Amino acid sequence: MIPAATGYVRPDSVEDAVAALADPEAKLLAGGQSLLPLMKLRVVRPALLVDIGGLDLSGVSVEDGELRIGALTTWAELATAASLDRPALAGLADCARVIGDLQVRNRGTVGGSLAHADPSADAPAALLAFGATVELRSPTGARSVPVSDFLVGPFMTALEPTEILTEIRLATPEPGSGSAYEKVEHPASGFALVGACALVRPDGSDTVALTGITAHAIAIEGDDVRAALEGLDIFGDDFAPADYRRHLAGVVAGRTLERARARASEDAR
Repeated sequence: MIPAATGYVRPDSVEDAVAALADPEAKLLAGGQSLLPLMKLRVVRPALLVDIGGLDLSGVSVEDGELRIGALTTWAELATAASLDRPALAGLADCARVIGDLQVRNRGTVGGSLAHADPSADAPAALLAFGATVELRSPTGARSVPVSDFLVGPFMTALEPTEILTEIRLATPEPGSGSAYEKVEHPASGFALVGACALVRPDGSDTVALTGITAHAIAIEGDDVRAALEGLDIFGDDFAPADYRRHLAGVVAGRTLERARARASEDAR
C-alpha cells in the first residue's frame, strides 16, 4: 500500500528535532525499518515525519571503561565494530549479525529497534543482559534510564513524546568475562521465537536475558534459567505454543551460557 500523506522535516540538530516533536502527531524516522512498513499498511499515519538520519548520533567507542553506542549506529556498523572484538562484548556482535537481512542491518539502527520495543526483537535482550542505560534528550534536558526500566511492554517504552534516544551506554565487563547471543527465529519473519544473550563474569554472577517469550525482554540472574522460566507467563501461538517456547528458551539459554563460558575461558588464558 501507499502511506497516507504526511509532512516531512530533516532537523540539523538534536535541539531542532526535539522541538519538532512538539507536534503530537509527529513521529521520528531513523532507519525506517520498523516505521515505514507500518506506514505502508496505514497502521500508523503520522502528520509529520521528523527525519533524524542526518544527525551525528552514530558510532561505537569505549571511553573510561564504558561502551558507548550512538542511537543511529546501524547493525552492520555494530557487527564490525573493533570495540566489540573481545570475549566480554562478543555477544553484542553476535546479536548484530543475526538481525533481519542485509538490507535491515545496513539501514536499521540500534536506537530505533530499542525504541520500537518489539517483544520479539533481538536488541532489547542483548542490551538488557549488559545492564545498559539509554540516554534521552527532551526540551527540558537529558536523563538516563536503565534498559530494564525503559522497556515497559509490547511496543511500549518509558520514552516521552518529546524525547529522543541519543545514546546507549554500558559498563565494559571485567577481564575474564564472556558473552554470547543466539536465537531460534521464525522462518517467515526472522524475528526471534526465542533469543538469549548470556553474560558470564569471573565472580560467577551470570546473567541471561531472553526475548520473544514475554511482553518484553527479561533478565534472569544466575544460571538456573529453567527454574526461573517455570514461573513466567509465556507467549504462545499456533506456530509455537507456550510450552514449546518455554522449553526452547531453556535450550537456547543453555547454549549461550556454554558459548559465553568458553569465551570467558579464552579471555582468562
